Parts: sequence; structure tokens; C-alpha cells
Amino acid sequence: MKILVSGSKGFIAGYVIEQLLEEGWEVVGIDNHSKYGKVEKSYDNHPNYTFHEGDAKDVDLMKQLIEGCDHFIHAAAMIGGISYFHTHAYDLIAENERIMASGFDAALWAFKNSNLKKITVPSSSMIFESTEKWPSEEGDEFRIPPPLSTYGFQKLAVEYFAKGAREQYGLPYTIICPFNAVGIGEQRAKTDIEIESGNVKLAMSHVIPDLVQKIAKGQNPVHILGSGEQTRHYTYAGDLAGGIVTTLTHPDATNESFNISTPIGHSVKELTQVIWNKMKPNEELKGFINDEPFIYDVQKRVPSVEKAKNVLGVECNTTLEEALDEVVPWVLEMMEKGKI
Repeated sequence: MKILVSGSKGFIAGYVIEQLLEEGWEVVGIDNHSKYGKVEKSYDNHPNYTFHEGDAKDVDLMKQLIEGCDHFIHAAAMIGGISYFHTHAYDLIAENERIMASGFDAALWAFKNSNLKKITVPSSSMIFESTEKWPSEEGDEFRIPPPLSTYGFQKLAVEYFAKGAREQYGLPYTIICPFNAVGIGEQRAKTDIEIESGNVKLAMSHVIPDLVQKIAKGQNPVHILGSGEQTRHYTYAGDLAGGIVTTLTHPDATNESFNISTPIGHSVKELTQVIWNKMKPNEELKGFINDEPFIYDVQKRVPSVEKAKNVLGVECNTTLEEALDEVVPWVLEMMEKGKI
């Protein structure tokens, strides 16, 4: 089968495309290199992969690329760490709405005129940022107050795009809601701004690369945002990719949404200790320095994973410790190369 993946040079897309190619899919990728600049992927020269440098907002180009495709993962978006939500509050919602509309326009055309069977779109755990009920189940986002951040609000709009296209034009969809993906490939974005955190200037505000940098550069105690009690479910991107690929052809995934996440949560303090133990096993962590948190530093994001398990048979079983065995060395390598 043939699939179009927008945002194909992105972090999560990299894991997804790698798995698709391993399973024999023909993959067409599009990306405009707006986030990182030009980056290399391990599969760039794979015989079943074709890359097009272009803008996902170009509907005519998207129609050309999607023609003949059976599936479409519309993953292109402006996205970043927590500081990104603040520094690009308007651009996030405006640009991502344009990207989303263009992709859906192309998908609707291909559903009517070509082979497209379904569109698959990533949502975000930020759609649940206003909840006071945990764990968050699929559908709760329509029963709680809307997200306060423009990023969370726009990701909620992604789900309405999917539902609207289905309601009016019959376009089948699957919505994927990942929770705090962890893996390699997330670099310093061209539009990120630096923020000071102790003796380290950070340009990502993704918690794991930030903590690795702080520990590598000698912080002890370690600077953290807020109380450090914020709870996240750090999900290995390889597990997430496996879940996404499963939904593409699973008959019970059509017109449904799924939280794809590890069931195990960690506080930022717990996460810091795990990273510390990997990097400095013979030295004691002396504690934390609590920096001023950002407004949208949601204190608790906890997914219900029962639907993905029971309907799809999808479970994210890679432990945080196992994921960090891959991520920590990669972050250190990127630090040496000046890419983080």
C-alpha cells in the first residue's frame, strides 16, 4: 500500500516512516524544513521512500502527492516545547489551521477522485489541559472546558476537522492522541528562543533533553520548572509509531480516536532522578532549584489506555529507563555537534 506522510522530517514521523518501510509500505514524504532546517533520516535513500521538499499549505502540491495513495498521515504542524507555546501563541494556531485545512482539502479530493481510504491525524494530550478528572478518556475533550493554550485549542480543532469532514463528506478518519513522546530526532528548532536555567541556556524546553544538558553541564542541585511534581507519561516513540501504524489498517480504528501512551507516569523530580542515575550513578543528586514555571505548564496529564489496548491490542510497554538508554547518548552526541 501507498501512504503520504506530511511533516515527514519530524521527530515522531521519523519513527512512523521507519516502521512503515519495514512493513513494506510505499511512502511519500513532504516537509518544508521549517523547523530544523535540512536534516538527514536513515531511510532517505530507501527504494520505497520518496521525499518532496514543499509546503503542506500548497493544496495543489498536496493533491499531486496524495493521488494514488491509500492512506494519509497528516502530521505537518508547528510544534515545540513549552516555551514555544508562549513565544508563538498566534503563529501556532494560525499556521496550523492553514496546514490542517490544506491537508484535509487534498484528502477530500483524493477520497472522491482517487484511492484514499482514510486520513490519520495526530492530536495532543494538551487537549486535556483543562481537565479535573483523571485518567483522561477519549471523548473527554468534548466534555471539559476547552484548552487555554492556543496550541491545545488548535489540536482540539484538528479533531473537529476530522469529524466535520466525516459528517459532511464521508471521509473516514483516525485520531491519534500521543502523550509526551520520548525518542531521538528532536533538535533545536530554528524558531526557538533561548531561556536561562541556571548555568544552561536552553532552546528547546523539552524536559528530557533539557535535563540531560543540565546534568551534563554540572548542575547539582538541578534547576527544574515549577514544583517538579508535574506528572507526565513519557511514551517511547517507537511504541507510539507501532500504535499509529496499527490503526492504519485495523478495521475497528476507523472514525475513532485513541490515546497512545505508556500507562506509567512519572513526576519531573522522578524523571530527573532516573536520568541522573544513568549519567552519574556514583554521585548523589543533591536536590532541585525551582525556577518560575510557564503559564501552560499543566500539572497533570494522565491517559486512559484501555481503549487502545482492548480495541487495537496496542500497548506501550517500553519503560522510561529503556527509552532513556537510547535518548541520553543521542542528546549528548547532539550537544557535541551543537544541534541542541
